[in-house]
Amino acid sequence: MNNDELAELGQQLRVDSVRAADAAASGHPTSSMSAADLMAVLLANHLRYDFERPDHPANDRFILSKGHASPLMYAVFKAAGAIDDAELLTFRKLGSRLEGHPTPRRLPWVETATGSLGQGLPVGVGIALAGKRLEHSDYRVWVVCGDSEMAEGSIWEAAEAAAYDKLDNLTVIVDVNRLGQRGQTRHGHDLDAYARRFQAFGWHTVEIDGHDVAAIDRAYSEAESTKDRPTAIIARTLKGKGVAAVEDKEGKHGKPLSDAKQAIEELGGPRDIRVHVSEPPAATPEKPAHEPLSLPRFDKGEEVATRDAFGKALAALGSARGDVVALDGEVGDSTRTGVFAEQHPERFFESFIAEQQMVASAVGMSARGWLPYASTFAAFFSRAYDFVRMASISDASINLVGSHAGVAIGQDGPSQMGVEDLAMFRSVYGSTVLYPCDANQTARLVASMADLDGIRYLRTSRGESPVIYDADEEFPIGGSKVLRSSEEDRLTVVAAGVTVQEALTAADKLAEEGIKVRVIDLYSVKPVDVETLRRAADDTGCLVTVEDHHEEGGIGDAVVEAFTDGRPVPRLVRLAVRTMPGSAAPDEQLHAAGIDAANIAATARLLVGEAVVS
Repeated sequence: MNNDELAELGQQLRVDSVRAADAAASGHPTSSMSAADLMAVLLANHLRYDFERPDHPANDRFILSKGHASPLMYAVFKAAGAIDDAELLTFRKLGSRLEGHPTPRRLPWVETATGSLGQGLPVGVGIALAGKRLEHSDYRVWVVCGDSEMAEGSIWEAAEAAAYDKLDNLTVIVDVNRLGQRGQTRHGHDLDAYARRFQAFGWHTVEIDGHDVAAIDRAYSEAESTKDRPTAIIARTLKGKGVAAVEDKEGKHGKPLSDAKQAIEELGGPRDIRVHVSEPPAATPEKPAHEPLSLPRFDKGEEVATRDAFGKALAALGSARGDVVALDGEVGDSTRTGVFAEQHPERFFESFIAEQQMVASAVGMSARGWLPYASTFAAFFSRAYDFVRMASISDASINLVGSHAGVAIGQDGPSQMGVEDLAMFRSVYGSTVLYPCDANQTARLVASMADLDGIRYLRTSRGESPVIYDADEEFPIGGSKVLRSSEEDRLTVVAAGVTVQEALTAADKLAEEGIKVRVIDLYSVKPVDVETLRRAADDTGCLVTVEDHHEEGGIGDAVVEAFTDGRPVPRLVRLAVRTMPGSAAPDEQLHAAGIDAANIAATARLLVGEAVVS
């Protein structure tokens, strides 16, 4: 398109943004209007995309990081012929695909859910990494960010990662419209403030008037020709551009225009321009190979840390499946992803200590069809929790593995202990949460995770534990294992991970005293084995949960939820970490928390009325 046509297209995108928000009586039209010219030029002259084949491997990828400007994205879809005008006006209505913030759950042309600011660029880095290092493709990744979200630390994790990996296939367009939700942004219209920051990380930058379509066109061409580093286009724009009542005025954020009819007239009225978007080049990527899986095998009685089993199992899975990739937060020697890195260096991604970017990269790679396993200490996933939450909204399929879980890590102290992680991941929509107790179980679960949907979390332990299962034992998701059982059981101990061995030791000691107890290994914390738990409650009348985790949201709560169908809840006692631990040896930590074999046995004696008073 020539400059006049581009300007007209920009006005159409503004008008349609105003119309959509007016029909919904809500939305963010002024934030959409500032970026309309930027999107018009991208759509008409630079984006290579087949809207009929959104999964085309050579399509360019576009992310609207400022997801509240969704009316603009939907106006673009209309201009490209992907939706019609009638659907545009269903914006934010019940059952509509056009949600307040865009999600790939509803629309095939959306790469990732946005709306929680600061996430579009990090996910874009993951997609660009996939294109450059995994697919060796020429597609480009375009990300539109707002200036307000430049205050998010995740933006700068992404900026450093993109420059470090020389992602010249990535362009970020910063819509500097000066105004945030409640007033002026930190840097206002100081374009150089943003440019200096990107330049410091090694980006190429271009500063432009974001309403000059010729300047925008030149900037995009410059980005496409820049090699060995990403490009940031810093565009000065006006919020509410084109309508005097709202242009560059405070207090107009997140509201439909009060007089939409007048605003549309001021913008020149409705238009029906249709854009023929350039098609991507032909692409015939090779499918990653799948070979028979040969998991590591461990002998019963052998002492093996589950983190060691995870590392070996992940490497084996990587040998069997060419779509498996591993990411780590610069603790690969501790999480044991280093084993994968040694065997499959071309599919290993070091995220350094940037957990938000690590999870975002995993989400981006998942969007491109790869199968990521991302690992760090269980405690440090809390830094990236919002990315996990948004990944669920995106329908991303990612595997997250947290090592060094619980007080059992010992002397490192509470800052390194993941004692909230089960609650955190159980609360994620559609998640799967697994906590193996031995090496063979770990290996099997690592392989099973590959075939699940949604967010999958595996909790691994630092210390060695005895192998109690045969290498050929099966561990279905949603199942459990009954390790001790008799018709004379007087209560049931439900454990997982490091507390399984403690429960077994306690059960054996109690058996010597004539007290029979059932022991359940609840390796699948979500979904939980409801049938086995209910049977144990019926048979023994009392359940004792024991977990290396805070009592809120962990195994105890998972067990309780098996009895929320209206039936009577059994007698339930919960042993968990209730105090703030310090530094101590692992066995001392378990005892101090009241979750070791001695405490389990003492609890059982009290419950069956056979406590010994000395």
